[in-house]
Order: sequence, then C-alpha cells, then structure tokens
Amino acid sequence: MKSKLTYKSTAVSCYIGFAVQAIINNFPSLLFVIFRTYLGITISQLASLVSALFLTQLAVDIFSIRWVDKLGYRVTAVISHVFSAAGLVLLGFLPRMMENSYVALIICSMIYAVGAGFQETVLSPIVESISDELDSGAMSILHSFYCLGQCLTVIVTTVFIKIFGEQYWYVLAWLLALVPAYNTYRFMRVPIRKTLSAEEKTPLKELFSSRIFIVAMIVMIGGGASELSMVQWSSMFAEKGLGVSKVIGDLLGPCLFAVFMFIGRVVCGKVEEKINLQKALMVCSVMSFICYLTSALSLNAFLSLAGCALCGFAVSIMWPGTLTLAASRYPKGGAAMFSILALCGDLGCSFGPWLSGKVSDLSRQNENIILFASKFSLDAEQAGLRMGMLVSAVFPLLILLGLLFFREKKQTKQNHHKTQ
Repeated sequence: MKSKLTYKSTAVSCYIGFAVQAIINNFPSLLFVIFRTYLGITISQLASLVSALFLTQLAVDIFSIRWVDKLGYRVTAVISHVFSAAGLVLLGFLPRMMENSYVALIICSMIYAVGAGFQETVLSPIVESISDELDSGAMSILHSFYCLGQCLTVIVTTVFIKIFGEQYWYVLAWLLALVPAYNTYRFMRVPIRKTLSAEEKTPLKELFSSRIFIVAMIVMIGGGASELSMVQWSSMFAEKGLGVSKVIGDLLGPCLFAVFMFIGRVVCGKVEEKINLQKALMVCSVMSFICYLTSALSLNAFLSLAGCALCGFAVSIMWPGTLTLAASRYPKGGAAMFSILALCGDLGCSFGPWLSGKVSDLSRQNENIILFASKFSLDAEQAGLRMGMLVSAVFPLLILLGLLFFREKKQTKQNHHKTQ
C-alpha cells in the first residue's frame, strides 16, 4: 500500500495541512461572542488571545530557521499536527474546567499555535521541493487550501451552532481535532524529499543583503496584518458592529472572504507565469485599502460586508505571491528562507488584529468618538469596532509603499547607469 503513495499524495497531505492551519487560525475567532457570553472574556483579552496565537507561531518561526532543516520535513510535519490536534482537544474542556478561563484559552492557543507555526514553515518548502512533480502554480494552489479550510470552518461552525446551539461549541473543537489527527497518520507514510544540506543552501547573509528579499519581508508583514485583521474581527464586526445575525454575518463576512481568497489564489496559480507579480501585488494592496475603508465607513451593513468579503480577493495573492517571488529568486533558500518570511507574516498576523482590537477598545470609551458616532445612530461598541477596522487600512498601504520604494530605487539605479 505504501508503494502506491506518490509525491501527489505528499501534496495532498500538505493541502490538508494548510486546511488544518486555517482551522487553528479561524475557529477561535468565530467563537469570540460565545467566549464573551459564556466565559466573560473582554474585547482586550480577545485581542491578546489573537496576539498569543501568532506570537507563538512567530517564536516557532524563529526556531524553525535553524532547526527544520536539521529535524527534517517529515518529523516537523508530524510534530505540527500532533500539537494542532492536542490544542483543539484541550480547547474543548480546559476553559470550562479552569477557574480562570482566559488563562485556559491562552494555554490552548499556544499549544495549537505551535502546530500551526510548524505547518507554516514546513509545508511550503515541502511543496517547493517536489514542484517538479506537480503542475505550475503549486504554491498558490497550496495556499488556496488555507482559504478552503477557512471557508469550511466557518460553514461547519455556523451550521453546528445553528443546529445544536452555541452552548455545545466545545464538542465542535473535538470534532475538528480529528482533521490534524488524520493528517498525522498521512505524514508518517507519504514520500518526502530530504532537506538541503548547509553547503547547498543560500546563506542567510546573502538573503538579507538582497533588496528583493527585504521587500518580500515587508510585503509579508503587511499581508499578514491585512489578512488577519479582517479575518479575526469580521465575525464580531458583522454581529456587533453592523447589527446583523451571526449566521448572516459569518456567511457574508468571513465565509465569503475565504471564498474570494480561494478564487484569487486559484486564479493566481493558473496565470502567475503570465503576470508581473510585483505589479499585481501593488494593485491588490490598493484594492485591500479600499475594502477596509468601505467596511469601516459604510452605513449600509451589506455594503460593509461586501468590503469584508472582497478584501479576501485583494489579499489572496500577498502571501503565496511573495513566497513564489522569493523561491524563484532563491531556489535554494531552504526551510530557513520560508521560516524567515513566515516569521514576518506572523509578525503582521499578530500585530494587525491586536492593534485593531486595542483601537476598538479605546475608541468605545472615547467620549468624542461616541458623540460623533451617535450622529449616525451608532452606539459605542459599533463605533469602536468600526474604528478598529478603519485603522487596519494602514497595512495594505505599508505593502504599497514598500513596493513603490523598491521600484523607485530600481528605476533610479537604471537611470544612473544610463547617464554614465
């Protein structure tokens, strides 16, 4: 049976792994209102919960720079799924058992975040190492499964809560834990190529001296913040900030966000050899900026939700497109290169939602903001959530400025050569 497994089987395992990462990053945020209702968690604590999730992943990224190539792809992939399954299982009972539910949630977050962190650093280089066995656009297709996993997580969570009631949310955590448990078994069996030796890999010094790589790091930071600020808060923003029901809000907000991000990544995978990725990233950063403004400022709930959803298409190319650019420039960057870029992405994923939540919390206590919002029939919580969404518009601008700076430097250099 084992002999029938091919590198396409390996790719499928990586696809499932990205779906697992989507579960880890998105399932808890869908429960924010439930955590507030049943566990008494504040908005600031929810923001810190998101930061703990991605700061842990960031710590794993730092660890991975040195150790993934030494541990090997298989061992790292297996470890990642064991931690993911364990964290979800604990999420199902620890917050209901411990007196301090917030601490319990932090513990669970850090455990499954270790799994998500390793998945992020190991799955992309595994696919890159077998890309000669796969169709073109493999990286974008891989990352599209994150969107698919995100979409399915929203749908399954919404349907489960609608049928069985939100008081049984913990059962869903146990059911979702079956996915990483199954993929652990797969990664024990599928064929995986060896990591590059130290002599074969591109030195880190060479990477950090490359302007292309520096810009890639900037785009990853802005891309992570642009994506996760919307993902983590759109469910609560729709329900509390826009006043729509949880079912409608989740389906038209984070679910459609994932659908559009999936479409964007599939399209990118099909045409990435025919387009200029740098120009595409600039267009998408502008589109993302407009989507954030629309979501935050529109008084029409469905127009705001449309901004949330279309933002998924806008940010779709940022992560896989940047990895593709880096891998094409440095094909022997190894797991260390992917770990550094993942670290930058997680830095954005951690800081973006935290800033949005912090601004939201402070804004809902600001008398001037509350007074101004009342003119538009918005209460304090609605005003706060909109301000949190508005401040997140700065992140796609960071991407645009980074890309413009790189292009300006490049053109200046070319003009300098012409004058000589």
